[in-house]
Amino acid sequence: MKKALLIKTAVALALTTPMLSMAESQLVVAATGSATARLGFQVVIPRVLFLGVGTGSTGLATNTTVDTVSFNYTNNPEAVGLGGPANQITGNEVPVRVVGNNGNITLSASTTGPLANGSGDVIPWSQITAESTQTTLPAPVIPDTGAGPTVNVTPTSGKVTDRSATWRFSYANTITPPAGTYGGGNAGPRVIYTAAMP
Repeated sequence: MKKALLIKTAVALALTTPMLSMAESQLVVAATGSATARLGFQVVIPRVLFLGVGTGSTGLATNTTVDTVSFNYTNNPEAVGLGGPANQITGNEVPVRVVGNNGNITLSASTTGPLANGSGDVIPWSQITAESTQTTLPAPVIPDTGAGPTVNVTPTSGKVTDRSATWRFSYANTITPPAGTYGGGNAGPRVIYTAAMP
């Protein structure tokens, strides 16, 4: 009699208690034995791709600051057009970071127009090059027009990539353009870097 009452009480309690979760349950009525219930777990990781060049390379957030790399011959105009290491301006350094979690990442550069001075004169983008401090995060070639070739960013582990480097920009100075300020400012021509991941 006590056993039947215990079973009825357990069933009534189970029916009147609101469901707190979707876990499984098992009722065992026996002198010995055990009851089991299984609970599933799920972790959802979104696909993440981050590219930061310059000021935007710190932190994993959107930053709309557009930095400017400047080559200025005001203090040594006699060197313009002479080329060679002694007459190039080098050392403009920009921090870069690439983060992704879905496999191989490629980087490319494209240009929005020539480096122009507003008077019809231009300096080709081929005068500007970049070298990376890390082979795992190379700097893509800047094309004279449109989109340039891609370079591969080496994954850190498996499908996950978290790479940082410094890109050092140089101006070749192998041409002698007319006087003027070529590019610059928010309205000027830009190089757009693009990271792509499957």
